[in-house]
Amino acid sequence: MNNEAFAALVDAHYAPLYRFALSLARNSSDAGDLVQQTFFIWATKGHGLRELSKAKSWLFTTLYREFLRGRRRDARSTSIEDLPPAEKELAAEDVDRVSKIDASLVMTALQTVDETFRAPLTLFYIEDMSYQEIAEALDVPIGTVMSRLSRGKSQLRMALERVESAGSKVLPFPESKGASAS
Repeated sequence: MNNEAFAALVDAHYAPLYRFALSLARNSSDAGDLVQQTFFIWATKGHGLRELSKAKSWLFTTLYREFLRGRRRDARSTSIEDLPPAEKELAAEDVDRVSKIDASLVMTALQTVDETFRAPLTLFYIEDMSYQEIAEALDVPIGTVMSRLSRGKSQLRMALERVESAGSKVLPFPESKGASAS
């Protein structure tokens, strides 16, 4: 792949990959590292992809796998409880500084959802991926995607209700994106 094509790929996918990485890693520096590692892997192994139309799925899958690999490595060396509180907090303002307050509250609530459900929710609602694309990106069956989305939405609704009961006004979470999303 020549430099222009690589630059075009980065331009097209950097922002959505960063948002996804931020939803997983919960801090901007780790999210940036994940995205950088994903593009490095593309630069070294991406030529093996036969259909460039599948580059987006390949990139999201690679990022997710790198996140899990790093998580396993970190779990062997440290516990989350060992981290200072500042590193545990969500950097929601990094997701999109021009977002409305309600969007940042939703992103904050999303961070309280179990990690297993957070990835599919992020890919579905924020990255606008279909069930099939999510299944490919996370390397799970489509039924698992549907189940994780359903459970994740329940957890997110509860988190949003807690935020709302604290006095904030948050728009209700949509029930579903539509039947054609599968």
